[in-house]
Parts: sequence; C-alpha cells; structure tokens
Amino acid sequence: MNKLFLIAGAVSGLLGVGLGAFGAHALKDFLATAGRTETFETAVKYMFYHGLALLLTGILHKEFPVPALQYAGWSFIIGILVFSGSLFLLCATGIKILGAITPIGGVAMIIGWGLLIKTFMR
Repeated sequence: MNKLFLIAGAVSGLLGVGLGAFGAHALKDFLATAGRTETFETAVKYMFYHGLALLLTGILHKEFPVPALQYAGWSFIIGILVFSGSLFLLCATGIKILGAITPIGGVAMIIGWGLLIKTFMR
C-alpha cells in the first residue's frame, strides 16, 4: 500500500506543478475573465500540499503498517480527487453546483490529517 501512496503523492506533485504552470500561462486570461484565478490556485495548492502528505504517509506506512495510515492515505487521495477535482471542473465549466461538492473533499483531507495525528499519538 505504501507504494501506491508514494506514486499517488508523486503524481499529485507533478500535476500540481504542471497544472499550476498551465493555469498561470495558458489559462491566465480565461481564468481572469471567468473570475476563477483564485479558485484555480486553491485547487493547485491543495493538490500539491496533499501530494506531500501522501509521500509522508507512504514512507510512514512502510515502517509502521497500521490501518490508520492506510485510511489516511486513502482519505488524502479521495480529498485530492474531490476537492481539487471539483474546483478544476468549476473553473473549466462554470457549473457552480460543483462548489457544493468541494467541502466533501476538504472533509476527507481533514480526516487524513486526523488519522496521521492518531498514528503519531500511539
């Protein structure tokens, strides 16, 4: 399981940098016109931060293969997909209802951090 988290973390970092650059250059005018520059930047930041969290989780899971770390890793993956994914889709489509989905991803991310805390307190 740790390999999956390491790969997912690296992919998240790669996409965070790539999408961030794409947004800053190729989509700059589109995002500014739509008033979505900050939304796009938030999606990129959270994708990148939680990619780093996945790398940490993968490293820790190799040394301490406890269920809480496995759940934390899955929570981060779900959080990235739902939180950042819904914001990227909102920016691309303008469908505002997608913003209602975003907090579900945020909750998944919070759960992941809580599970890391639980692991560290043992």
